[in-house]
Amino acid sequence: MTERAASGAHPKGRDRRPIPQEAAVRIAAVVVVIWLIIGVIAATQRGYFSSSSSNCAKASNTVVTIVAGPLNYIGVNPKIQCNLPQPSK
Repeated sequence: MTERAASGAHPKGRDRRPIPQEAAVRIAAVVVVIWLIIGVIAATQRGYFSSSSSNCAKASNTVVTIVAGPLNYIGVNPKIQCNLPQPSK
């Protein structure tokens, strides 16, 4: 019996075993990082980082755009309106 056959590996080099949990977590982490990088690129292209003035709506739009990631390029344009109560006089 060959060493490969004894180990249970497929003779043509294809391993039919499921992906170990550690590998699945690493793949998911890489996908999330790439997703967020694409979101940062979209926010940059929309000019959310270009001005120094900041308010609730601009900050929330920036965050939502980053989280939406690649969805920005298929027509999603997330917007959030912030209506904060005014301080009492």
